[in-house]
Amino acid sequence: MALKCVAIDDEPLALELIKTYVTRFPGLQLVQVFEDALSGAEYLKQNPVDLLFVDVNMPDITGVELVRSLVNSPMIIFTTAYRNYAFESYELQAIDYLLKPIDFTRFTAAVEKAIDFHKYKNSIQESTNDESIYVYSEYKMIKILLRDIEYIESMGDYLKIYLSTSDKPTLTLMTMKKVLEKLPTDQFARIHRSYIVALNKIKSIHNRKVKLANSELPVGDAYADFINQQKGNI
Repeated sequence: MALKCVAIDDEPLALELIKTYVTRFPGLQLVQVFEDALSGAEYLKQNPVDLLFVDVNMPDITGVELVRSLVNSPMIIFTTAYRNYAFESYELQAIDYLLKPIDFTRFTAAVEKAIDFHKYKNSIQESTNDESIYVYSEYKMIKILLRDIEYIESMGDYLKIYLSTSDKPTLTLMTMKKVLEKLPTDQFARIHRSYIVALNKIKSIHNRKVKLANSELPVGDAYADFINQQKGNI
């Protein structure tokens, strides 16, 4: 089934170019285009789509503001003539960020990322042991199996995800609040302003320290109840 797409850009020529490019992909279906950002935002609130091509610089609201206003955001590919919005695109976990004038080869790479990510999300239901989340790291979407996560550390605007299968943590631009929304509450718990731990990786808890296989993490004052909740589970 083709991905339903919407394109929003206040430049008619830019919209025409996107329309032309999209027609070359049988895996895409362009259902609507808008030169007005506010009209596009209203449409998206009422009509779920799979992929949004949206210009960053528009007169009413920016593409970044538009995406942030959506409750259920589709996959995003930002288009713009300016490079200085790349940080915002990473923060919003956009699939890609295309600079105008958009080259078809570069457009193809962005669309293929979106198609691959959509396939991951809609693959045949995996077993519990294969549950996963997706994060944006090193300019691509990465699939992380929940069973491999040992703990997550907050580093300002970034997170380090430590895995039992790798010596190097995965670095991603995401908040603690956002990653907690992705994680099942019966498998993960926040124990500190800077740490989330996988419950099945805990070896012991002593003196408000959580012992993992190769790490020891503190339990913050605000999370002291965590210790009582885990009595009998370790």
